[in-house]
Amino acid sequence: QVRLMESGGGSVQAGGSLRLSCVTSGYTYDSNCIAWFRQRPGRAREGIAAIYTGGDSLHYPGHKRGRFIVSRDTAKNTVYLQMNDLIPEDTGMYYCTADPIGTYELCGAVERGQHWGKGDWGQGTQVTVSS
Repeated sequence: QVRLMESGGGSVQAGGSLRLSCVTSGYTYDSNCIAWFRQRPGRAREGIAAIYTGGDSLHYPGHKRGRFIVSRDTAKNTVYLQMNDLIPEDTGMYYCTADPIGTYELCGAVERGQHWGKGDWGQGTQVTVSS
C-alpha cells in the first residue's frame, strides 16, 4: 500500500525557517517524481517544488528556485522541503504527493504551474507564519 506522511510543520515568526519531511513507502517504481504542494486559505492548491528520484533533478514553478528547496535522503525514503525567509503569506497546509505511475509528468506539472489531482497524497502538515 502506498503511503506518504508529512511532518515538520509548525508556527514560526516571519523570517524564520522550517524543514518539512515526506516519508514515502509502498512504491514499486525505481524512479518517481515526488512533489510538494500547498493550499493557502482561500486559494487553490499549488505546486511549489518537486524532485525526480531517477537522477535527483529538481523542479520548481517557472524553473525558478526561490526560498524553498527540495531534497531527499534515499536511505530514509524521505523528501524534504527546506523553507527559508518565511512570510505570513506562506501560511497554509503543505502536502506531498507522488506520480501514480512513476513518470516525470508530475514534475512537469509543477514547473508549468498546472493543477494536479492524481495519485496519493499525505494528510498534510500545517505551517503558520506570524508577522
